[in-house]
Amino acid sequence: EFFAMFFNSVTNGGKTTLAEKLKNMLPNCDIISQDDFFKPESEVETDERGFKLYDVLDALYMDEMVTSIRNWMKNPASSGVVTEEPQKTCDNLKNVYILIVEGFLLYNYEPLNKLWNRRYFLTLPYEECKRRRSTRVYQPADTPGYFDGHVWPMYLKYKNELEENASMQVDYLDGTKSQEELLSYVYSDIIKELNKLRE
Repeated sequence: EFFAMFFNSVTNGGKTTLAEKLKNMLPNCDIISQDDFFKPESEVETDERGFKLYDVLDALYMDEMVTSIRNWMKNPASSGVVTEEPQKTCDNLKNVYILIVEGFLLYNYEPLNKLWNRRYFLTLPYEECKRRRSTRVYQPADTPGYFDGHVWPMYLKYKNELEENASMQVDYLDGTKSQEELLSYVYSDIIKELNKLRE
């Protein structure tokens, strides 16, 4: 059996850190990251302001990402996932393979919508998001005005689309909370869902 959870967030929302910590706590757990499917810079469109349009689905090889997820689901045991059980793992979860998919544009891409068991969305207010973004080094580097001119407007656009879609079942998480608090909440939620799955 497999269980797939998706983590979406605004840039620097904490999804990658949370995913890595969960991987160490859950049995037979693997991660697929959307960042691994970016097209090379030469294939990413540039707008009239000179901004590289990275925060749109066209900047990613999404079909390859879906294929990777489906291949994992067909045979999770062959993915190289660590099969040593973390401490305190419930006996009835030992035969479950868990996939964490993390990215910033997961819930607006239709082919992914049938592949999940649980979906989480980490949110941040503008000022905190901008502050965190300024501490990171990107290749290529952010050009002046890039966050306000492209990154933040695209985040708001996709988040609004998500909120307007009544069929989307997403658990919104406050990304300003401590990693420990977020980890505790998500871990408990996943264990509860896994136990339901095995009943």
